Amino acid sequence: MGITEAGTLISGNIKSSIGLGLILSQGIGDTIRVSLTGDPVEEIKSAKLILRTLGLRKGGIEIVSCPTCGRTKIDLIGLANRVETMVSGFDHLNLKVAVMGCVVNGPGEAKEADLGIAGGDGVGLLIKKGEIIKKVPEDQLLHVLYEELKNWGNGTETVSL
Repeated sequence: MGITEAGTLISGNIKSSIGLGLILSQGIGDTIRVSLTGDPVEEIKSAKLILRTLGLRKGGIEIVSCPTCGRTKIDLIGLANRVETMVSGFDHLNLKVAVMGCVVNGPGEAKEADLGIAGGDGVGLLIKKGEIIKKVPEDQLLHVLYEELKNWGNGTETVSL
């Protein structure tokens, strides 16, 4: 099943998500095709995300991030995009990662995630299962998150401060 000629990356994803989501959530169908005007790799990414969001596929990292607001003191959009690119190599993990724009609300908003980062004014926090476990310079946030993901599940995760 698929939405034929759905459109470009943004409009095609919206149409495909709604159309396929409605059908799949009713238990109809066993094969999907996301048809986008663009790189076929994006079609695969979109299909996997639709299935994972509906709980029909496991594996991979789900990214949640907050919108920008007056408290945001970092390039949240750039950071969230870099995190999304970085985690694409961790399909063997089944985690939720939060990318938050401030250290005020970020830890509370990230409490439902397995891991999270929250940026501040030149600093950032690494959050694990709702607990702040490390404060680092802002330019190290991505690296600290990467190291945590790389070691996830092998007993060498960061311990609380």
